[in-house]
Amino acid sequence: MRDIELAYAKTFSSDSGAIVISHLRRITIERTLGANATDAELRTLEGARALVHQIESLILRGRQNAKT
Repeated sequence: MRDIELAYAKTFSSDSGAIVISHLRRITIERTLGANATDAELRTLEGARALVHQIESLILRGRQNAKT
């Protein structure tokens, strides 16, 4: 797992990587749905949010591992 974490940290440490992760945050975590959102829309967005959170967690752990 450490290799994967380091790969995520390296991939997202570039300027392009920062732009991509920022975009992913905007279209998932920072996105809100209106009161008329369907169950399917809510579930889809929550799944996407979970994936972005997972990516961010791997980046953080990779950066921490790179320091040790």
